[in-house]
Amino acid sequence: MNTPHSLALFAGSATLALATGLDAQNAFVNWETPHVHPLELTPNRALLLAVNLPDNRLEVFGLQSGTPVHLGSIPVGLDPVSVRARSNSQAWVVNHLSDSISLVDLASGQVESTLATDDEPCDVVFAGSPLRAFVSCSQANTVLVFDPSNRSSPPLRITLDGEDPRALALSPTGDKIYAAIFESGNRTTILPSGGVAPNDFPPDVVSFPNGPYAGQNPPPNSGASFDPPIAPGLPTPPPVGLVVRQNAAGQWLDDNGGDWSPFVSGNFAPFTGRVAGWTMSDHDVAVIDATTLSVSYLDRLMNLCMALAVNPASGEVAVVGTDATNEIRFEPNLSGRFLRVQLGLVDPAAPATPSLADLNGHLAYDVATVPQSERDKSLSDPRGIVWNTAGTRAYVSGMGTNNVAVLDASGARAGLAPTIEVGEGPTGIVLDEPRQRLYVLNKFEASLSVVSTATELELVRVPFFDPTPAVIQAGRKHLYDARATSGLGLTACASCHVDARMDRLSWDLGDPSGALQGLDGLNLGAGVPGVDGFVDFHPMKGPLLTQTLQDIIGKEPFHWRGDRLGLEEFNPAFQSLQGDDETLDPTEMQQFKGFLATIHFPPNPFRTLENELSTDLTLTGHVTTGRFAPAGLPLPDGDAMHGREVFSQQLVCASCHTLPSGLGTNSTWNGTSFEPISPGPQGEAHTTLIPPTFRRSQNFKIPSFRNLYERVGFEGSSPTSRAGFGTRHDGAGDSLARYIARPFIPVTSDQEVADLVAFILSMSGGIEAEGTSTDIDLPPGSASQSTHAAVGKQVTFNGTPNPAGTALLTALLSEAEQGDIALVARARLGALDRGFYYLEDGRFQSDRSTERVTLSALLLAASDATPLTFTAVPHGSQRRIGADRDADGALDRDELDRGFDPADPDSHPGPRTRPR
Repeated sequence: MNTPHSLALFAGSATLALATGLDAQNAFVNWETPHVHPLELTPNRALLLAVNLPDNRLEVFGLQSGTPVHLGSIPVGLDPVSVRARSNSQAWVVNHLSDSISLVDLASGQVESTLATDDEPCDVVFAGSPLRAFVSCSQANTVLVFDPSNRSSPPLRITLDGEDPRALALSPTGDKIYAAIFESGNRTTILPSGGVAPNDFPPDVVSFPNGPYAGQNPPPNSGASFDPPIAPGLPTPPPVGLVVRQNAAGQWLDDNGGDWSPFVSGNFAPFTGRVAGWTMSDHDVAVIDATTLSVSYLDRLMNLCMALAVNPASGEVAVVGTDATNEIRFEPNLSGRFLRVQLGLVDPAAPATPSLADLNGHLAYDVATVPQSERDKSLSDPRGIVWNTAGTRAYVSGMGTNNVAVLDASGARAGLAPTIEVGEGPTGIVLDEPRQRLYVLNKFEASLSVVSTATELELVRVPFFDPTPAVIQAGRKHLYDARATSGLGLTACASCHVDARMDRLSWDLGDPSGALQGLDGLNLGAGVPGVDGFVDFHPMKGPLLTQTLQDIIGKEPFHWRGDRLGLEEFNPAFQSLQGDDETLDPTEMQQFKGFLATIHFPPNPFRTLENELSTDLTLTGHVTTGRFAPAGLPLPDGDAMHGREVFSQQLVCASCHTLPSGLGTNSTWNGTSFEPISPGPQGEAHTTLIPPTFRRSQNFKIPSFRNLYERVGFEGSSPTSRAGFGTRHDGAGDSLARYIARPFIPVTSDQEVADLVAFILSMSGGIEAEGTSTDIDLPPGSASQSTHAAVGKQVTFNGTPNPAGTALLTALLSEAEQGDIALVARARLGALDRGFYYLEDGRFQSDRSTERVTLSALLLAASDATPLTFTAVPHGSQRRIGADRDADGALDRDELDRGFDPADPDSHPGPRTRPR
């Protein structure tokens, strides 16, 4: 057997150089990944396990005294979001960015093996006889079933009828697994309109004369009038779409009681691009039989199902989350109260009669602003729930209000005080009844709150290491903190832009009492001849889809219409939409802007490992439109490489949707070339707007395509749809295939449609050519904060032959040699946790500055006792992740060897140096 701790493994010496705080190798990439089940007790209650998402580690705390005592940190995969204890000695950690599960040996403090999953795994539970592991994979809409006793066996795959399954829970008897569908929908959908061309899709149904308002568009929202009234002197508002919600009787109603059921599910449904009988599945919780793996569903709870737990006494499934009131029109009517925070309770034996409880019963929702003392009672953005064993008390964490609410079995508040105050951004929550302790993981400040269940007061707060840069820590609260930024303590920017992403809904935030807005400072048509006819922005703008906040800074202007020159112009919305009594001051706005500028798109799941476009991408769930073959057949595999050629050259889509992002160009045509536009006074960019003549009734900013793969699920051609909103500014385009195959787009076959779908699904990888300044049909695009497809990939070696793992490692090394990614390795050698990062030519730098090691030596060291795990990381982050945890310039083992703390940048041997 090898002696893995032997210094004979290492060869060479390092050239030392002074490190600086600006060292690119200490880079931190922020994907703003959400927690799912980040805190866990071992069955014997001896250990408390907490994921450290930004540090890519599992933190282990001892609980002998009831107060967590830090015992160690175990490196796992990128962005761990959940941890579950399979036993007192083994934990499974779910790595969201790595698409992997780290199986952690708690006794030795090391990863013993790594399991690959589908895209963006979220949670794991253990059930059945024999015991199996069930893993939710959010982007793939699957649950994988692993055999823990035979880890080399491929998992079984259960496909769920729902978008974004995340949190898991077990029935009291362990025979059922419950999976919360995060983006479940709320039975709202869009009726299309807005000046769509004849024979285009979707049709312009709101203006139909046989509708509830005889074609009046926009329709009134208060009897025959508008509330608020239309301001005198405003021109005729543009025709727009309309959001409708299905009630308990099955009718599809707007906010004025207009019944659009015939156009949504009845005989006139084809006029809205739907089939007769169309409906939404609205599945909130999937119920999986642990033995047969059959699936049923619990419905009609809320829009975003954020966390769930099962009442151990009654067996009721309890889901916490938010439900939007997006069918209500106009910002003044929604101000401060555009959603509800809810608890849904479902008896699995009677699933048709769920009960709902408003977790903010102290709010009447009749005003947008209440005194701060009332706001402080609110609970927002609930991310965790746990029951006591008697089923009489539940504890719910409010990530947006930095508190915990105590509920009774019906969901009513039952605490000694309105809430229990904890740290910033509470998510994970576990109950230790014998010790009368509640443990809460505070995500945004990297700490644990210890709460007495007897007094319902925080006893102590235990911090742990957090490498998150100050710019993120300073600005993040402006996205999430409902107490500080809303009038009811209920809402925040993150209520719709959930985790800096989206809620999959459309909102009509117009204001009939508002004023026209001019076009000053905007890039109108990029100066291209013939692109004209722009109009002032009307305050009645119609429904618009919530957009992602990922990589928006430097991609201005904002909103679908491009009517906000920069982030600063959103500041009034803290009062007008959030109901707060003040806006951000200039320093706070810059903090907010700086934070948003850090957010990257995650790896694109449709790219190859080399981050290339696939030539044979399987398009699961995408079907033919009827333009060529009969409608409803599976689309053939797509050639994304050919799709890019069709997009850019044949259809000339890139003349507007520039590569790599799909945004309009940040330049203007001077007659012979495109000239870049200088940044505005707030540093804002000037991406292009197009006028109403481009099949729209209003001006629109040319939108990015980078998250279109997140918007699939709306299907009008199917009797049941997983979502009510899809593509286009208002969400009325149901599927990518149908949008691409519209009559005026000169595609020639379903294969060409498939190729275009494959390319568009792959557009957030960021490697396409960015255009040229001299070709009017291929303008220059803007760089994208995207992530290489290989980032996060992991493989563990234990000394036995691993052909698949070897092939993966070879591919990762090739990408690392090209500088596209970086590679780190971790192993516990000689009872010491060791880290390495790849240099070049098969050589790794260790966490001792004078030691380097070859790849072959590392692989020879791998054994059952000393597993070796490689992880692909963003280029520039390898030194921090692999060997300098606190990025202080002193390598980790150098610090430990001399008695310093590698998780404290103020504790280092100095002078701080770094290897070449």
